[in-house]
Amino acid sequence: MVEALVTAGIAVASAGVVYVLAAARVVKQYERGVVFRLGRLKDSVRGPGFTMIVPFADRLRKVNMQIVTMPVPAQDGITRDNVTVRVDAVIYFKVVDPADAVIQVEDYQFAVAQMAQTSLRSIIGKSDLDDLLSNREKLNQGLELMIDSPAIGWGVQIDRVEIKDVSLPETMKRSMARQAEADRERRARVINADAELQASKKLAEAAGVMSKEPAALQLRLLQTVVAVAAEKNSTLVLPFPVELLRFLERAQQTAPGPAGPAAESTVGPTVEPAMGPAHATTAVEPAPGAPAPEASAPGASAPEASVPEALVREAPAPPVPPVPDAELPMA
Repeated sequence: MVEALVTAGIAVASAGVVYVLAAARVVKQYERGVVFRLGRLKDSVRGPGFTMIVPFADRLRKVNMQIVTMPVPAQDGITRDNVTVRVDAVIYFKVVDPADAVIQVEDYQFAVAQMAQTSLRSIIGKSDLDDLLSNREKLNQGLELMIDSPAIGWGVQIDRVEIKDVSLPETMKRSMARQAEADRERRARVINADAELQASKKLAEAAGVMSKEPAALQLRLLQTVVAVAAEKNSTLVLPFPVELLRFLERAQQTAPGPAGPAAESTVGPTVEPAMGPAHATTAVEPAPGAPAPEASAPGASAPEASVPEALVREAPAPPVPPVPDAELPMA
């Protein structure tokens, strides 16, 4: 009888141990337990620590309440200004309602990942390239709102979304580099022009002061010579007065102009002396009806013919041009 009681007690104890081992569950601090009894959700969510369930009737599912860091794969898209870019991001989210995270969606992590990719492509198409590069805070907020709207019904809260990198084509990178270089060059030229303007104003003021005191110009010249001579070089400085250049310029302006054509040639054609009246040529014309004079024989002297003075006409002598004294033949 005693042996039967001992055997029954051992059997009950063993059954109790088996029951406890089958019903005992441990929920960690960062987890929550959702209990399904015969397929129905229990109203209470089990907190962290030791808990018991009905073996073979209850099923406990643990849900992680920590913030999950999920990288979003790089997405190719075209911006609003027709630029092809490749953008990747990272999303931080956590579960705020374990029951909804288990019941409302099959796999909340996969659902959040797919929603993040879709929202990222959508935000790329609605934004310009400049916004993607410089105004990321605004895009992060918009992307967070787009993902958080459907995730609320899944018991998931989106903590934050960050755009990690924006990859551009090589041609676009070169174009942006040229644009940045041109902008910097423009600013450098503006600064240089401003400096030249200020320097010219100061030089004009200095010139006005030096014009009142001529000795100041000489002192400035000596100061320049000292500055050049201070360096160890082979430069030789010879001050040349400006007044000498002005004197030579005035002398050149007061010089006579070039001589005429008569003075250019020193040797002209030889001018022979004109013939006087004694060497004038006379022409004898016979009287009307008079016989023509006979031709004289060769070698015989022609007889002098008496010609009336009325028929003898002297040919006028050609006019003698005035001859300059410089062109008269030397005796």
